[in-house]
This record gives sequence, C-alpha cells and structure tokens, in this order.
Amino acid sequence: MNSRNARFSIGQVVKHRIFPFRGVIFDVDPEFANTDEWYEAIPADVRPRKDQPFYHLLAENSEAYYVAYVSEQNLRSDEAGGPVGHPQVNEIFDELEDGQYRPKQHIAH
Repeated sequence: MNSRNARFSIGQVVKHRIFPFRGVIFDVDPEFANTDEWYEAIPADVRPRKDQPFYHLLAENSEAYYVAYVSEQNLRSDEAGGPVGHPQVNEIFDELEDGQYRPKQHIAH
C-alpha cells in the first residue's frame, strides 16, 4: 500500500459528507484502527475503505456532542468555519483562527 498524507489536519473544522454533523479533528490514524465489530456495523453499501486516513472528531449535531471516527472520504472542510460547541474543545485547543483551532501547548514541569 502506498502511504499517503492526510488531507485534513488536527484542529481543522470539518463536516460529514452525508450525515448532519460537524466537528474539530483531534487525532488522525493513517488507516483504519478501530474494531472489526465497529467496521462491520456500517452498512456494506456505505462502508468506507480501510486504507485511508481516519479522523477522531469532537463532533456536534443539533441534538448532542460526541466523539466520532470518520474516514477521509466522508469528510469535507466546513467552509462556515464557526466554533465547535463540544465541551472538550477547550481542553485540547486554544482559540479558533480562520476555521482552524490551534492545539494547546502543554508545558512539561
């Protein structure tokens, strides 16, 4: 398999291609790294390939905040670029600038 670079970056605000949710990326797996049970639960006709980056999002929709795990093929940049209201955003990121959160700088003591 050819290694490939992730299209999206940590701190970027993205939205799902099909489902009505958006979020901020806080981690990236170079390829699928979840359980087979999770993968098999996705309907076969919309199941993404495993050989692509998968993103961990602090996600939100109109009803809830949650953590999502989404394939690159199912993400789009959120052009609106507004803040994500997930309560954990402030634990990981500093302010939002131009649709991108800046990760907090952790100082070792």
